[in-house]
Amino acid sequence: MLKSAGVNRLSIGIQSFREEDLQLMNRAHNAVQALQCVNDAKQAGFDNITIDLIYGLPNLTADAWTKNMDIAFGLGVDHLSCYSLTVEPKTALAAMIKQHKVNDIDEGASTLHFEMLMKAAGENGFEHYEISNFARNGKYSRHNTSYWQRKKYLGVGPSAHSYNGDSRQWNVSNNPIYIRSLGENKIPSEMEVLSVKDKFNEYILTTLRTKWGIDQDFVSSEFGEQMSLELIEKLNIQVKENMILKNGNVFTLSENGKYFADRVSSFLFL
Repeated sequence: MLKSAGVNRLSIGIQSFREEDLQLMNRAHNAVQALQCVNDAKQAGFDNITIDLIYGLPNLTADAWTKNMDIAFGLGVDHLSCYSLTVEPKTALAAMIKQHKVNDIDEGASTLHFEMLMKAAGENGFEHYEISNFARNGKYSRHNTSYWQRKKYLGVGPSAHSYNGDSRQWNVSNNPIYIRSLGENKIPSEMEVLSVKDKFNEYILTTLRTKWGIDQDFVSSEFGEQMSLELIEKLNIQVKENMILKNGNVFTLSENGKYFADRVSSFLFL
């Protein structure tokens, strides 16, 4: 039905093809359904599919992570998003870790999994175009790339977010309130007006994560020569520390820098 209605791409939240991982994360689907979902989508005619995987889980060995990746690459999808597990407070997993029923997150294991991921993705023809995202045949995520490139977007409906370059707006998440407000010719939402500092830091945070990197000319034209010079001074420090690569007026993370993306970004913030 989706295919016949004109939908041409799918994002499928697999997260793992291992039953024990899905149970640990308290997911509603199982390992058989995870694999079957992708195969069903392909049989229905979808050839533009992205799936996601999570690494760094407690008790996820290097061999188990390799098998997970092998299944993903073997499915023939052209886009893969991979995230290190984050334990959110007030979740079942957080409670199990606190009660010592499950091992805590091992940062060393997460780093190893990330290193294995980058190597395997490259061997399978995937371009590492954003810290957590890999694409084959140039099939970048059009949705997320618009965020990383600071494009304007309009969100319609409860909980939807909008961005116009100067402010960010989000609609109320309560369905009855949203519907009632529309009947009164109102859009129930809140707005955040972005300061120059907000815009600058967001530019650093989003672009440095991508293969397109920080453009010195853009920073100069958008934020002024003084801010550009101050940023270049910080960037050059990171270049010397082998965290950032310089190519003309563009700065991108080095292979080593990809392990410390958030730390490098925070160093460059205003």
